[in-house]
Amino acid sequence: MKSFYLTTPIYYVNDAPHIGHAYTTVAGDVLTRWHRQRGESVWFLTGTDEHGQKVMRTAEENGVAPQAWADKLVTDAWKPTWDALNIANDDFIRTTEPRHMDRVQKFLTSLKDAGFIYEGNYEGPYCVGCEEFKLPGDLIDDKGEKLCPIHSKPVEIVKETNWFFKLSAFAQPLLDHYKKNPGACQPESARNEVISFLEGGVTDLSISRSTFDWGIPVPWDTDQVVYVWFDALLNYATAVGLTDAPDTEGGKKFAQTWPADVHLVGKDILRFHAVIWPAMLMAAGLDIPKKVFAHGWLLVGGEKMSKSKLTGIAPADITDHFGVDAFRYYFLRAIPFGSDGSFSWEDMSARYTSELANDFGNLASRLAAMIEKYCEGAIPAVARDTELSAALESVVAKADAAMEELDFQGAIVAIMDFCKQVNGYVTIKEPWILAKDPANQAVLEEVLYNTAESLRALAVLLHPVMPATTEILWASLGADATLGAIGSQKISTVAQWGQLPQGALVTKGAVLFPRLEVKE
Repeated sequence: MKSFYLTTPIYYVNDAPHIGHAYTTVAGDVLTRWHRQRGESVWFLTGTDEHGQKVMRTAEENGVAPQAWADKLVTDAWKPTWDALNIANDDFIRTTEPRHMDRVQKFLTSLKDAGFIYEGNYEGPYCVGCEEFKLPGDLIDDKGEKLCPIHSKPVEIVKETNWFFKLSAFAQPLLDHYKKNPGACQPESARNEVISFLEGGVTDLSISRSTFDWGIPVPWDTDQVVYVWFDALLNYATAVGLTDAPDTEGGKKFAQTWPADVHLVGKDILRFHAVIWPAMLMAAGLDIPKKVFAHGWLLVGGEKMSKSKLTGIAPADITDHFGVDAFRYYFLRAIPFGSDGSFSWEDMSARYTSELANDFGNLASRLAAMIEKYCEGAIPAVARDTELSAALESVVAKADAAMEELDFQGAIVAIMDFCKQVNGYVTIKEPWILAKDPANQAVLEEVLYNTAESLRALAVLLHPVMPATTEILWASLGADATLGAIGSQKISTVAQWGQLPQGALVTKGAVLFPRLEVKE
């Protein structure tokens, strides 16, 4: 069976990660965890992009060699950040690794042999921040100086003899592909941008640089290095065995994973992924990715968060205050995936308190306290509230369909609406009033079972979003001892009512979402 294969972009190592990078990576982690809980084979790749002028200049400014700079940032900043955010990636690719560099050279040679690469002269504007050759129409004019619209910095005029890729040959096949397969580039605004770009005429792409040496050498012309984007895009395929013989371990991995099911990208790198990358694959006769999804920007003060403009917020600035799971929850809950969104401490505090602490955390605490008080700490006999069980079936179908479309907000809202419904059920049934009369014990136990069983389902459904918190809840319900690990619970069976067995021991665990300390 082919694995569900998802990638994040590989990130430049010119600085430490900010919450914009974390946003993409958490989204990839949530989606791959969801697919794992569907019982699918999954492969999840992230990594770092370590070549090019941007990295080379940053290293020079810090007085170290580029490789030493990259090694330090990967070890001290990138990998520890993903560990801290509970990212369960299967592989981490670095573009300076031999497994990547060797396969890039083999792939490049095969394209030259097939007639898709030729020598030519390039002259035009280049933004080192984007590592991108710019079209004159892309630039903004500032008192006669041409600036990059993303970095607001002057572009450099590059004049070199380079190797070119026949990108123009693939404009029509790509147009046909996107018109025939609207799901291949999402959301719709992104697909429209790509179609408009392709219809505007596509020129061939310079894929080598001769004025610096920090990159992968062009195999037949070692005075030149491979253009950093041509090198970087290939990571998605080199990491799973591109160019390896079919009977080798790499070749078998490639057959099992390729093509990628989802490339998650920020909208500023959409053209690379939806135009250049599939064209490279078409030239090699390989399947192109099933979907490129371009999410929006996280804005600070109305501007895209940026390492170069020093407007990046480190994930730890937020997780130290709210915790990791609240961080993972908030960005996917608050911002429709695909749209720009602003981060604000006030909005995050409000959602933390109302949705996580009051609606979800408080429900878990109340249930554990009542089962301890009224049922001697054990789950009572299996009962079934028809409204709750029907609502759960509907929620699972809705959340699964939303996740399939990368509508994280839609999925989370559906699940949290069910949480609100369970809270409403408890408020109406008033178990604390029922408990005052021993004649009501049977009804009381039914109410508490239905609440506990609803929490079992909520724990499973929210596990991909908040893995650590839901594990605490799962253990407190006595579910790990009776139903097995939460990660092995299947989305397809979560709505089957009555899974928590009578007699499972409920314990009052730690408060899931502690009261926030007031920030001075």
